[in-house]
Amino acid sequence: MIKQTTPQKTLAKSIRLEGVGLHSGKKIDLELKPAEENSGIKFVRTDYNPPVEIPALANFVLRTERSTTLIKEEVEIQTTEHLLAALIGSSINNCTIEINGSELPILDGSSKPYCDAIAIAGVIEQDEPQEVFVVQEVLQHKDPDTGSEILIVPSDHTSYSVMIDFETTVLGTQNAVLERIDDFAKEIAPARTFSFLHELEQLLDHGLIKGGDLNNAIVYVNQPLANANMERLKKAFGKDQITVKPNGILDNLKLNHTNEAARHKLLDLVGDLALVGMPIQGKIIATKPGHKINTNFAKEIALLIKQQKKCHAPVIDWSKPPVMDVNQIMDMLPHRPPFLLVDKILELSDQHVIGLKNVTMNESFFQGHFPGAPVMPGVLQIESMAQAGGVLVLSTVPDPENYLTFFMKIDNVKFKRPVYPGDTLIFKLELLTPIRRGICNMRGLAFVNDQLVSEGDLMAQISRRKSTN
Repeated sequence: MIKQTTPQKTLAKSIRLEGVGLHSGKKIDLELKPAEENSGIKFVRTDYNPPVEIPALANFVLRTERSTTLIKEEVEIQTTEHLLAALIGSSINNCTIEINGSELPILDGSSKPYCDAIAIAGVIEQDEPQEVFVVQEVLQHKDPDTGSEILIVPSDHTSYSVMIDFETTVLGTQNAVLERIDDFAKEIAPARTFSFLHELEQLLDHGLIKGGDLNNAIVYVNQPLANANMERLKKAFGKDQITVKPNGILDNLKLNHTNEAARHKLLDLVGDLALVGMPIQGKIIATKPGHKINTNFAKEIALLIKQQKKCHAPVIDWSKPPVMDVNQIMDMLPHRPPFLLVDKILELSDQHVIGLKNVTMNESFFQGHFPGAPVMPGVLQIESMAQAGGVLVLSTVPDPENYLTFFMKIDNVKFKRPVYPGDTLIFKLELLTPIRRGICNMRGLAFVNDQLVSEGDLMAQISRRKSTN
């Protein structure tokens, strides 16, 4: 379910940062700017003329090896997860990120520098409410090749739980938990990126870690370090001396937490799921997460949100009188009780109609459908929808009382949930094509308590009543 909650937020003022790209080794200039409501988070490559804008959305993900890379029109933004995690952890919904290169600066390998800069700049509320994706049933994504899994369980707030297992002595199983997103800056943001020494050597062999040093990555040594490799690392990192600590990491860094690796994986998860495009309300549980499964799951959720938005219940201002009450409806429609199945018209335009039906135990069909377990027949839900649609099509003629509306076709009908006595049905019908020669194509949705209960595509035609004279 998608609901509107607290006001959207953006930066109070712009932030300028600079640093070096981990893989490119190039100096990067970065500016985070306040953005208007409903604009979301987006990157802008200012080193192109004209600048290229890349939304921070899952469908722009190109690669997930070692980091998350977005691409649009062959223009890339690499290593997005640390900054995105900082923005989500700071409850920022709208931000424009201008950057003069393809890779975000690695800084200290965590989200802390970003969070600190955001805290100094400040965060302000905006006028529009923020949409939130509220998980109402368990969502699950698995990667059978790696054994990775992410679950989201319904909850009244957002939390994260991560378990990692690298099956090594130096870094085995670790867990990290974030109970409240408000604690991100303190509990998760300082967790730095990490690598195993053999992975680091492979990256150096391929020239893919030109901007790294021992101040922005924890390096775990899971096998003895040969003297030749030690000398090579000294040269690569510009250090006179490199040793391995008793806890199995290269020196010059002290762990902020004993489970810092798990906390960083949680940080990456927050940043990657930011690509969904809106906050998620639910308990997020990840086993052995990585950028690939994180972003694939983000794509699935984004698609689910897109589908739900198409079926989003209309927002009703109950303080306003209806456009038509039941008497006015009967002036237009030929139906009469007990077969009049729409009580009010709440909205009406030349493209859509929103109607209401109060389902009471007094409905005649409950006598036989079913005794002791009353449920509104699905066909009558569609009939109710069609009657509301009849108001839409008949409103296009000057003398609707002289016309009748007839069904021609019903397609793609689905029944999602039962409708019981005491429910209030809200119908929303929109034209799929312009009305021509009295023929109307409509997409109909029916909701109870903001939940979709039935849907279908309806075709109807209006015909003039035969004269009785």
